[in-house]
Amino acid sequence: YGARVVTKGGFQSIPQSAFPGGALLGCSAGLVNLPRIKGNHNAMISGIQAAEAAVEAMKAGRNGDTLSEYDTALRDGPVGKDLKPVRNVAPINGRWGMVMGLMLGGFDMWFQTIFRFSLFGTMKHGKSDAMATGKAADYPEIDYPKPDGTLSFDRLTNVSFSATNHEENQPCHLKLADPGIPIRVNLPEYDEPAQRYCPAGVYEIVDEKFVINFQNCVHCKTCDIKDPSQNITWTVPQGGDGPNYPNM
Repeated sequence: YGARVVTKGGFQSIPQSAFPGGALLGCSAGLVNLPRIKGNHNAMISGIQAAEAAVEAMKAGRNGDTLSEYDTALRDGPVGKDLKPVRNVAPINGRWGMVMGLMLGGFDMWFQTIFRFSLFGTMKHGKSDAMATGKAADYPEIDYPKPDGTLSFDRLTNVSFSATNHEENQPCHLKLADPGIPIRVNLPEYDEPAQRYCPAGVYEIVDEKFVINFQNCVHCKTCDIKDPSQNITWTVPQGGDGPNYPNM
């Protein structure tokens, strides 16, 4: 069992991928092709390009500087050519909804395949995932079927499959900017969504208190992105603790 937020911003959301002494590869740089739901190929290519840039830098006697050649190769090479034609799929879907988004997004990809440019140009994304969270009062509560224990399991059973482990006495790696916001703001307005979006059951409301079971964390980073108040920051736990995937 594992969980990971997928960075789906597309070509226009790729950050500067090289910095002094390091580089961003694969999902860390947001190299997922959203319509294909595939990113392994781009992750491998980015690793190869970063290694090639590092070798050339070492040959030139450079040490600890920025591999700007890697950033250029990433955008102008196979990865950029794969992501650029589908860059508007996510913004179109977010702006016009699923049905119109599928039609317009499909048309945009087809048009770019033939004519090598987009009638939409390069669209910007609208709201962040956090800002797109609706108020609890505007949506009916979903009654999910109970897990059958054979094909589906409750969250804590699933977490045990990840073999995640954190030293209990270490400081909590999930930081709250304001410890009062979960109960004061998120609970009355959003029914505290951290109780539901976390795939590991890290967050609970117990006796009107916000409880963080950080030992269960599988490092998906959903809370850092989806919290409507942007109050949670995921940080690296001590000692490299976290999930261990022996069977994946």
